[in-house]
Amino acid sequence: MTKNKFDDHGHRATVQAHHTSMELRLTFHGNFDAAGTASVWDSAIDPVKNTHTTEVIVDCSDVRAMDGSGIALLLKIREETARAGGKMQLVNLDDQYKQLIDLTWDCDIPDWAPKADERRSFTESVGMATSGVLIRMREMVSFIGESLTMIVHAVFHPRQVRWKDVLMACVNVGVDSIFIITLIGFLMGLIMSFQSAVTLERFGGEIFIPNMLGLVMFREMGPLVTAILLAARSGSAFAAEIGTMKINEELDALSTMGLSPMRFMVLPKLLASLAMVPLMTIFFNMASLIGGAVVMLSLGFPLVTYTSRVFSYLDYVDFWGGMLKAVIFSIIVAGVGCLRGLQTQSGASAVGLSTTSAVVTGIIFLAFADGIFAMVFYVLGW
Repeated sequence: MTKNKFDDHGHRATVQAHHTSMELRLTFHGNFDAAGTASVWDSAIDPVKNTHTTEVIVDCSDVRAMDGSGIALLLKIREETARAGGKMQLVNLDDQYKQLIDLTWDCDIPDWAPKADERRSFTESVGMATSGVLIRMREMVSFIGESLTMIVHAVFHPRQVRWKDVLMACVNVGVDSIFIITLIGFLMGLIMSFQSAVTLERFGGEIFIPNMLGLVMFREMGPLVTAILLAARSGSAFAAEIGTMKINEELDALSTMGLSPMRFMVLPKLLASLAMVPLMTIFFNMASLIGGAVVMLSLGFPLVTYTSRVFSYLDYVDFWGGMLKAVIFSIIVAGVGCLRGLQTQSGASAVGLSTTSAVVTGIIFLAFADGIFAMVFYVLGW
């Protein structure tokens, strides 16, 4: 016989187990509320797991009170009995508790044991992976279409835009990022100029460093590196913010009130990125030129020579081509971050996965977009 007692704040719960060759009888005594059930849970389940009989009888004649915790214990006993190939019989339960039993007794209890990984054929695995990719692509196309529609609508109806939210997003994307943007820009200009000087010095070509630095920064590195930095900083922040709201069902609350989450959460971030990423690119380019100037001054070249070489070699196409890249990159950074936030699943690690996916996906898309720009500029002769 196994007996367990719980005595706290006047509660008392007891489970007695009687074994025979034909059956196992469990006798419940006392209050089976949350506290009482917790005290006798193991002593009620262990005899069922260890018995070799095919019938388990649960006698509830001495039960004084029972809530959902006690019902959960009965369901667990039934599950363990069925798993051992036996059958549980419930006797002498008061009618007032049978109503609770009737609500759940006929429901299938899910298997709580971890399932082994299902083995799939190669064809089935490829099909499932392809299906997942197609679903993601459909969600992405739908998101892009809705985002472009909102941007066009905002252009023609600016009074309907929540400009306060846009300005707050601008602070996050632009003002709070300006230090890291200018620092990285300065260091990249400094390092690229110094490394180029080491090589060009052999041929007496240090004078061409300003030409190379200005062209590379304004056409390529400026918009690309700025977008990558903002994808890691602001894109992940967008995904975390929207993902947290989705887990907390705040987005569902907006939809229930008839408010569009896309309009209230996504549109301000898209507009802020459209405004701030090109501006941050200009700061990055200027900081990189300052870094190059430090190197050129250390090599003995006057500042006027450096600036004249930079701006005499650059064309309007170089500047506006970089700005066009920055505009497209801004949509990619904000769009991917918001999309991954909206796709956040439930779970403790869901927000972390969404932020990681936002950064990785954003950088990959930026690389693809930059390659497309390179081919288009080559075809156009820019």
